[in-house]
Amino acid sequence: MNRNSMLLRRLPAALAVSVLLLIAMPAAIFGKPHKLSPELRKGPKDKLLSVIVQYAAAPDESELNSVKPLGGGLKHKLKSINGAVFHLPPAALAALSKNPRIRYISPDREVSGKLDFATPATTAQIAHKYGWTGSGVGVAIIDSGISAHADLKSRIVYSESFLPEKSGAGDSYGHGTHVAGIVGGSGYSSEEGMGALHTFRGIAPQANLINLRVLDGEGSGTESSVISAIERAIELKAKYNIRVINLSVGRPIFEGYTLDPLCQAVEKAWEAGIVVVVAAGNNGRDNSFGTMGYGTITSPANHPNVITVGAMRGMGTVSRHDDQMASFSSKGPAVLDHVVKPDLVAPGNGIVSTINGNSTLATRYSGSLVRYRDYTPNPAPDAGRYMRLSGTSMATPMVAGAAALLIQKDPGLTPDTVKARLMKTATKSFPSTSLVTDPRTGVTHTIYHDLFTVGAGYLDIWAALNNNEVVASDQSARSPAVTVDSSTGAVTLVNGTSVVWGTSVLWGTSVVWGTNVVLNGNSVVWGTSVLWGTSNTTGFSVLWGTSVLWGTSNPFTESLSIQGEP
Repeated sequence: MNRNSMLLRRLPAALAVSVLLLIAMPAAIFGKPHKLSPELRKGPKDKLLSVIVQYAAAPDESELNSVKPLGGGLKHKLKSINGAVFHLPPAALAALSKNPRIRYISPDREVSGKLDFATPATTAQIAHKYGWTGSGVGVAIIDSGISAHADLKSRIVYSESFLPEKSGAGDSYGHGTHVAGIVGGSGYSSEEGMGALHTFRGIAPQANLINLRVLDGEGSGTESSVISAIERAIELKAKYNIRVINLSVGRPIFEGYTLDPLCQAVEKAWEAGIVVVVAAGNNGRDNSFGTMGYGTITSPANHPNVITVGAMRGMGTVSRHDDQMASFSSKGPAVLDHVVKPDLVAPGNGIVSTINGNSTLATRYSGSLVRYRDYTPNPAPDAGRYMRLSGTSMATPMVAGAAALLIQKDPGLTPDTVKARLMKTATKSFPSTSLVTDPRTGVTHTIYHDLFTVGAGYLDIWAALNNNEVVASDQSARSPAVTVDSSTGAVTLVNGTSVVWGTSVLWGTSVVWGTNVVLNGNSVVWGTSVLWGTSNTTGFSVLWGTSVLWGTSNPFTESLSIQGEP
């Protein structure tokens, strides 16, 4: 039995995630770069496909109309990636792939959505005392919409839905409202009762919120909707001072970031001066391919520019010193390109934030609603204002809110400087390992606090606000890639000449990531359970092989709702 057949036999029977179940094969199998994405090469059986076509340059009307003789039609343009979304029959793919002006063709894939104790753990409450609240900074929430919650509605300055059906920008799912509350909830609903025991305030409680809805009432949407929302954020940047985008959504990686449509869109936002913060994914427990949860970062979190966020597990205390790494948090390196991810970690387990009491999540998981009596002395049984959820989806807005505070303090900061400051000042005092038991399965997970698990460390907002270092205009804070010596298992960072890491004393690799994960210059410490010394091991072949075959389902997916530890 060959290696690919072995991998196919290891696939789980079913995956409880709302993503496309597809084949992903690198272009190397075909001898040269292929214009069709892996799943389109398989020969789709659908009578009519919805595909994203990327052109080498902005297409003119004649190019957009050229699909009509092939039985296709234009749905809408995607200007940021020199592309468009088309309906067309499978038979048209061969002709399109021969067009020299077309760069890449992929399906319009499905994406999913991926403060109390947590806010003090990030040191945000110190920032608030000094007046850093995100005032005047616009944060775009690209998610399932935002409901008119009392903690949020006065600062929702713009709303738009990008769903194909006619629907408002309200949040019938609940995920987006929860995310928005972590970024910028005022805490009003938990302050109105006399003697409130806890106030559920967001990281940037005076930031303006731009509501761009891309997920439906079940938490699903298409990547073309996400790309359109990113384009709108870029268009509205000056009008609403949009300086941050929060993307607590994702999907599996099927191609390198230079071809991935989602990655190309976030790259354009970053180049436009917008900090893009993305969830790492919730697949850190996935050992379907023998990788011990490594290599499970989702798209577009694999792009080197963006700030990719993993999740920490708060222990129900204000102190951050007893917090632990959440075992569900996805680990790097990113498959195919081997980019070092996540960039840092933040609280993401059991986070209390705003919710629409009539939303799908609130109704389906009513046991996670926070009752009025839980945060005030009042015994009233009502619920529906706040909810407790877990996931990297919850950790991401912690960092997005932190970025808003840094930009309020210094509006001239570039996205690269914001990223570098957050990474350098992140707390790096982790134990070498920790044990976490999943209460649902009883399985105990050993977590190695290496570069691909904790990144540069644990978010420390106050430390970042007190850092004054700047990334030079001719440098970037792009996350580096890694390479591996298959004979020894040694992993080494690969930095470009214009990348800030390792090129100066201020931003040296050991300073940013810490000496516990980077040794001897660029040598990376990797958890001992996955020091794959030879290419014969399954885990090694999945992450580093040149002919990886995922099979008909991809286990490396973003699971949202309330996945995580209680």
